[in-house]
Amino acid sequence: MAGEVRADDRGRVTIPKELRDRYGDQYRLVELDSGIKLVPIPDDPLEELRAAATDELREASLSDLEAAASEEAGEQASEHVR
Repeated sequence: MAGEVRADDRGRVTIPKELRDRYGDQYRLVELDSGIKLVPIPDDPLEELRAAATDELREASLSDLEAAASEEAGEQASEHVR
């Protein structure tokens, strides 16, 4: 669905019901070089991340994740020193 919307005199924009039903009622406003974008905020962001994660990531322990993050940070830091 595409269309035009206008801000009212108080700067409010009405999101059509069809889109609110599809994406929810909470959005993050992101400023881009070319304009702005509304990004839906899921009701349960953690569940959305889990659903998007690979099986390997879902099965990793916190210590595994911390070790991988530390190793990656070390690699990136050494790349900047070269």
